[in-house]
Amino acid sequence: MADTHDTTEQKLAWLREVREQALHAGSESTVAKRREQGRLLARERAEQLCDPGSFVELDRYVRHRESNFGMMDRRPYGDAVVTGHGTVFGRKVFVFSQDFTVFGGSLSEVFAEKICKVMDLAVTYGCPVIGINDSGGARIQEGVVSLAGYAEIFWRNVQASGVVPQISLVMGPCAGGAVYSPAITDFVFMVEGSSYMFITGPDVVKTVTGEEVSFEELGGAQAHMVKSGVAHFVSADEQACLEDARYLISFLPQNNRERPPHTASSDPRDREDASLDTLIPDSPNKPYDMHEVIRTVIDDGELFEVQEQFAPNIVCGFARLGGHAVGIVGNQPQALAGVLDIDASNKAARFVRTCDAFNIPLVTFVDVPGFLPGTEQEWGGIIRHGAKLLYAFAEATVPKLTVITRKAYGGAYDVMSSKHIRADFNFAWPTAEVAVMGPEGAVNIVFRRELQESDDPDARRAELIAEYKERFANPYTAAERGYVDDVIEPRATRRVLIDALETALTKNEPRPRRKHGNIPL
Repeated sequence: MADTHDTTEQKLAWLREVREQALHAGSESTVAKRREQGRLLARERAEQLCDPGSFVELDRYVRHRESNFGMMDRRPYGDAVVTGHGTVFGRKVFVFSQDFTVFGGSLSEVFAEKICKVMDLAVTYGCPVIGINDSGGARIQEGVVSLAGYAEIFWRNVQASGVVPQISLVMGPCAGGAVYSPAITDFVFMVEGSSYMFITGPDVVKTVTGEEVSFEELGGAQAHMVKSGVAHFVSADEQACLEDARYLISFLPQNNRERPPHTASSDPRDREDASLDTLIPDSPNKPYDMHEVIRTVIDDGELFEVQEQFAPNIVCGFARLGGHAVGIVGNQPQALAGVLDIDASNKAARFVRTCDAFNIPLVTFVDVPGFLPGTEQEWGGIIRHGAKLLYAFAEATVPKLTVITRKAYGGAYDVMSSKHIRADFNFAWPTAEVAVMGPEGAVNIVFRRELQESDDPDARRAELIAEYKERFANPYTAAERGYVDDVIEPRATRRVLIDALETALTKNEPRPRRKHGNIPL
């Protein structure tokens, strides 16, 4: 330790020595193993996430308490986490990056204090906070103190929720109580082959249930992208994960009091695409790809999809319209005919609420035949889960634009950002069908007795279906009542949406005073 009697030159030398120790806190063997695996170190991850040269480290010289059991002889500077701030595309962010090369990235009291400090700064200064998770869990030598540290982080996650964007990059193991911090944050990124999240590991699972499962099968990136929906984004490697996180930040505001950044677009706002006019098949039962509709309408066809492989019957993602960041929600006819089920409702509800929290306008593309029927869905609580999406759209105060491309049947029509739950502008294509149900089902129910008594039930059924289609299976009945603001040519969708969006950007919708609503969780 530097002495008060040392010269200035000696004190500077000591500073350089301590700084060097902080930069190389991990053991040589652990660092070498990381290099062999082609993985970045904690500080490198933070630096690559931020703009070149912008990362400023905080609490570089923090060390764990000397009272720690069995650890008196090793107290590396910085402990097992790198914290600080930098910029992403010139905008300030706060970052923490857990260091697996120091005590396996285990969380100690001072480790938690460092993270809590940058989280507090992020909220105070109104900036996103990005956590890079790579930890073996709580530090056993500290006992309950490490558990208290986790709880302090969780509390801050909740207080910051909806105030500043919170993003978690899981770039290593994340187990036990440690998974709950990422779970509370707005977005979770994982890396194929090296990210794991689970409450209990494979050994415990085998002991308790008898199941034999690998780390990858239990809590790997694909498991959480496809099956659980815990992961919002999965990247091929660490560099791609960091770039994807940077791209996500480009759509988000700094905090809940700001609008998302506007980006000048070279894509003409009045661009029309004639392919949309013939995209909807003549047969109402034939699928098409809603991605084609979305990518044709948005700026440069760039959709940053969220939870791409989870609940594929609904599409959620970020895009730009006329340079404005928007959240896209769309039923996907290619998966389960675009019906709403439990997973799709949860996925879309969470996305809608995230966009609303951070002032991101919503654009919804509707082709929904209803909710998925069956005992599995009913017993699984589709009523409650479907109500989450209804609640989310009804609660949202951001500009809400809706385009009905084809089917909008039953209660699912109401749920998908209809005029009745206060969407701002609702448009329909000529192929839209706004009705309680499809023509065949409606005729079979309403005219069941007549068809049973008919001499030629097939011919009569065909007549009644034609009458139903003429009266209900079109957008004009809804338009007559003002439930649809306009029936538009599909090729003009981009121009119409940009005009509507820019009209609605000044929206100010006061709501009754209350502590918070009670969404049916």
